Amino acid sequence: MTGKIFGVSNILFRILLLFVTLYLSSCASSKKTVYFIDQQDAVLKASNLSSKNLVQPNDILSIAVTSLNPAATEVFNKPNNSFVSTSGVNGATLQSPGYLVNNDGNIQFPILGQMKISGLSTNEIREKITKELVDKKLLVDPIVIVRQLNFKVSVLGEVARPSVVNVPNEKISLLEALGQAGDITIYGRKDNVMIVREEDGIKKIKRINLNSSEIFSSDYYYLKSNDIVYVEANKAKVSSSTRSSTLIPILLSALSFGAIIIDRIAR
Repeated sequence: MTGKIFGVSNILFRILLLFVTLYLSSCASSKKTVYFIDQQDAVLKASNLSSKNLVQPNDILSIAVTSLNPAATEVFNKPNNSFVSTSGVNGATLQSPGYLVNNDGNIQFPILGQMKISGLSTNEIREKITKELVDKKLLVDPIVIVRQLNFKVSVLGEVARPSVVNVPNEKISLLEALGQAGDITIYGRKDNVMIVREEDGIKKIKRINLNSSEIFSSDYYYLKSNDIVYVEANKAKVSSSTRSSTLIPILLSALSFGAIIIDRIAR
């Protein structure tokens, strides 16, 4: 009887060993989990990495004007601009006072009227408004500050915290966005990170290999407002999920059956 019990136990052990082997065989290669494996010491020019963010329809801008004559400046800073809803932390809705760029790419600015700003950077908009104020002799030596209030990127897929990342300083790299989202998990594919970017009504898709140093010379090193970053799950995650859903019930059934057999033999 002891021999029979040992035989059944040996079968159960073999089933468990097979399950563990199949699980471990799906583990990802360590090389695929490393960033920039081919990058040597180097000095990269920052100018090659810059990416100009251009204002698009539906963007929200904050525009402040100051000068040596506060009374003359006041009309350009009156709260007559519309309040626009934006998404804050944890999905909360915030009301931001700002100029909403309409579908035609225009804003309505006090005194100056309708201005075409779509396709310009915030610096170019600042220069344009400053020139208009000076040329029309509305202000002397005005200082104009333009900021984009709704600069954000979305990070989805196999990261620790999929989220929408708000960028108050209007500049964020792909690596910073991934860091804000808790980094790519062990199950994420670093060699096939997808970036979706919409410009002039056209969606562009770029795939980046973060195992390689190519990102440092890419136009996608710095993200633009409303970019979407998607990290695909690797084969280990897909395989483990599939195998777990099929092998675990089989393993549990086998163990239950073995327990019943051992109990019958023991009796």
